[in-house]
Amino acid sequence: MDIPYEYYIIICLCAALVASVYFAIKFGMIILRMQDAIENSLEKLDESYASISETLQTPLFFDNAQVKKVLSDIEASRNAVLYVAGQLASIEQVEEADEEENI
Repeated sequence: MDIPYEYYIIICLCAALVASVYFAIKFGMIILRMQDAIENSLEKLDESYASISETLQTPLFFDNAQVKKVLSDIEASRNAVLYVAGQLASIEQVEEADEEENI
């Protein structure tokens, strides 16, 4: 029984197809989980930013240098939260723009 070489090629191509579909689904699920994590992180960053901004709006009654230093550290943290949220949002906007171009 001689099996033509075309059958071997078809079997190899089918195996490659199954492997590529498996990895496409696997990486797709990873990307979806990462997107959910980024969205949750953005929500928490928004909450933190609002809380820190509210804290910074309260008047400062101490002229102590240490209190002023803590206040400036909180303000720097707020700016860092805003920067990280902006960077994550810009990545999301670029992905959405790419999807719209593909349509």
